[in-house]
Amino acid sequence: MGTDPLHTDPVAPDASPDVPAQRRDLAVLGVIALGGGLGGLARYGLSTVVTGPWGLLLINVLGCALIGVLMVLVPRLHPLARPFFGVGILGGFTTFSAYALDIVHLGLSSFAYLFATLFLALGATFSTMALTRKVLA
Repeated sequence: MGTDPLHTDPVAPDASPDVPAQRRDLAVLGVIALGGGLGGLARYGLSTVVTGPWGLLLINVLGCALIGVLMVLVPRLHPLARPFFGVGILGGFTTFSAYALDIVHLGLSSFAYLFATLFLALGATFSTMALTRKVLA
């Protein structure tokens, strides 16, 4: 396997090829499940403090900002860090399915919400990536 891009694991391409595939796959599944549960609990907790569509906007933008930090740090972390934090915790924390449902319920005012979420989430991701790179430099 090694670093050959044609022979990398699609779920965890940075996973060590020295670990047997079946054991590595179980570890990846386990950390995703654990992280997803923790991320879902965090989303629920924050959504009880900041309710409605604007709470969901905050959750998604904050999650994207954290994804930006994670993407810079991933090469420096344990191979299970990306599945645990990225797919698990942040995947469970952010919720773009609820975002789509809120757009349907908001009707005409949904255009501002739709574009605010899109631009704020992307802006948060790119700005935290740049800030994290600067801090680490």
